[in-house]
Amino acid sequence: MFDDLPLTVDRTADEPLSVQVAAGLRSAATTGVLRSQDRLPSSRALAQRLGVSRTVIAAAYDQLHAEGWITGRTGSGTYLTTAPAKAPNRAVSVVATDRNPDLLDLFPGAPCVEAIDRAAWRRAWRTAADADPGVRKDRAGEPEFRAAIAEHLLRHRGLGAASDTDVIATAGTSSAVGELAAALLRPGDTVAIENPGYQRAVGAFRAAGIRALPVPVDSGGLRVDLLPSHIAAVYCTPAHQFPIGARMPAVRRVQLVEFARAAGIFVIEDDYDGELRYDTAPLPLLASMAPDVVVHLGTTSKILSPALGVGWLVAAPRITEAVLAHRYRTGTGPSPAGQRVLTELAGHGDLARHLRRLRRLLPPRRELLVSALRGRGLDVIGDDAGSYLVVPLPSAEAEARAVAAGRAAGLDLDGLTRHHLREPTEPATATPTEPHTFGVALGYTALDWSDLAVAAPRAAACLAGLDLR
Repeated sequence: MFDDLPLTVDRTADEPLSVQVAAGLRSAATTGVLRSQDRLPSSRALAQRLGVSRTVIAAAYDQLHAEGWITGRTGSGTYLTTAPAKAPNRAVSVVATDRNPDLLDLFPGAPCVEAIDRAAWRRAWRTAADADPGVRKDRAGEPEFRAAIAEHLLRHRGLGAASDTDVIATAGTSSAVGELAAALLRPGDTVAIENPGYQRAVGAFRAAGIRALPVPVDSGGLRVDLLPSHIAAVYCTPAHQFPIGARMPAVRRVQLVEFARAAGIFVIEDDYDGELRYDTAPLPLLASMAPDVVVHLGTTSKILSPALGVGWLVAAPRITEAVLAHRYRTGTGPSPAGQRVLTELAGHGDLARHLRRLRRLLPPRRELLVSALRGRGLDVIGDDAGSYLVVPLPSAEAEARAVAAGRAAGLDLDGLTRHHLREPTEPATATPTEPHTFGVALGYTALDWSDLAVAAPRAAACLAGLDLR
């Protein structure tokens, strides 16, 4: 290790060489390169390495010994006897969205990995690994992946798209939002976004210098009638509004498309879990109604696993070309690995079988939770779809008590307050004023069935304000 010590001598300097060597060793000790009880090289070895006489090294060692930095041990060598104390451990700040592994996870937004056919999952990864490693990646995404997504969207979402011009791969919806902001908007532009809404999309816009303007939602999703005229785009989740769970009705979808065309803006349709419907057929996607002004985003993180790290963007060629131009300028683009796994799953029919399995397994999970909640006299809102539901509560205090009670009962619950938009300088405790302000969003896909059966009655008791002891 001593060959790597940052020791040098400058023969042109005014300082004696021995002083330079002593200063270098002190610096190595104070910066942690040398540690207490480290054995130093012999004077002969260090003199040879630095190209100086042994008397120079001996003089440096004598000075450090006098200062108490080093000591000699008979027959053993010279050792560093002191070094600065280690920096104190600092508590790591945990963001609100980090999960506590000791709590039963009822947060929304998790996939049901219990439904994954592990044999098909392993086969897809092995087959994907057999592909040539590649020298350069296609910024638009693997052609086979784009073709698989085009087929998936046509069969499962009723959206026709040309794989070579309309579909590009992404690293997920939040990443795609950031790319759209950078490629199509200018710093200072304003984007209307649902309130409460998806805060990671808000963060992606703000990181690009875009202002996120909150627009209220109701039982039909985004209030199109409240959209202002001075916006550059609209971001929404019409199939299953996050986090309220509402479905935007057909009339309102038409209104939103007409507004976008009249204003000359585009709409970002985040279809994060649109495949997860159980009751009725889904309404037409905004992108199928107005491919000229709608950008459609999808992801595998809710229907399969975030381990794939892959999603898709579907839009008119002028928009996909702008995103690709941004990628070429910045050298960014999604990893091919997850694309190849998804392609294998889709190509062997495993993706379609997985979606059918989800549609069988998720309704009983939802019903288990709904029955426990309604058995306590609690209301449940949100469409019969997706992977979570919402229990409205009357006040911020009630929400905070429910979340705290859940934690005491070993549950991780998600209050709605954090999903409301606020300015970056506004305190997180600020009270939002929009409809559907307070409540708890309960996910029913992160846990396996046995844990969910334990968590459901506990959550119902917490939200009903009952004492669990």
